[in-house]
Amino acid sequence: MSNAIIPLLLDSLASAALIFFAAVGLTLVFSVLRVLNVAHGSLYSIGGYVAASVCLFIASRQLNPYLSFVALLFSAVFVAAILGPLIERSLVRWTYGKSEAVQILITFGLFLILEDLQRLVFGVQSLYEDSPMRLLGTSSIGGVVYLNYQILLVAMAVLVVVGLRLLINHTRLGRLITAVVTDREMAQSIGIDTNRIFILAFSLGVFLAALGGALATPTSGIAPGLGADTMVLAFAVAAIGGLGQIEGAAVASLIVGFARVLAIYLVPSLDAVAPYAAMLAVLLIRPYGLFGSVTARRI
Repeated sequence: MSNAIIPLLLDSLASAALIFFAAVGLTLVFSVLRVLNVAHGSLYSIGGYVAASVCLFIASRQLNPYLSFVALLFSAVFVAAILGPLIERSLVRWTYGKSEAVQILITFGLFLILEDLQRLVFGVQSLYEDSPMRLLGTSSIGGVVYLNYQILLVAMAVLVVVGLRLLINHTRLGRLITAVVTDREMAQSIGIDTNRIFILAFSLGVFLAALGGALATPTSGIAPGLGADTMVLAFAVAAIGGLGQIEGAAVASLIVGFARVLAIYLVPSLDAVAPYAAMLAVLLIRPYGLFGSVTARRI
């Protein structure tokens, strides 16, 4: 039993890291824009498709394989730079102040559009390119051989948590975001360009989602339907942690990652059910999530 603890913990951390990238972008967008973006999962899968396509191009041209690491980051930046401002300006902006039902309907329509767009651009076949994972090799931890790439995923997730907290607490942009989150009308009255803040915040959320999809590609590949699966899982994580809470998303990702891996180890048939069982257990005790509350609104 003790021999299984280390791989269980490491697998849980790696799983939690990938879940976190999707959930934290959703959480950030909701915290700043107050929009429930159902299309968030599609942005995750688009990042994966772009990353896989670029990595496959690098491999086919026999370029330096270490360029694939650059490709993973570049893919997320590219998706965020193109789709972030475009979606926010053309569609999401019109949902501000609307009811949650209207937001869900509009962003669900966007989800359907993005899913069809993926099929048109990338086809219906699965894509897989594991060069980044192979290049990093393996390590022995507690007598168990483990992929260094999965350790990198955990480190990247930690960097994102620290980076977001530093951005919000110690930069001018972070102070502007905090002002908008606290009181949007007051922020506008003192001259803060809230439209610009919304574009930046939404684009950052798109970047985090696309980065998660890009980083997941070397481990599991990318296939049609991933966007829907990711969307539901990200909402479960956001509900557990509390909508709009970054630290909540991190803790909830750990809970969901551990629940999934534990199910795989003990009862593989319950793999798909475990995250939502964990969500149900938490919400029965804390209806607003672990870090959520009825009145508080912070980032």
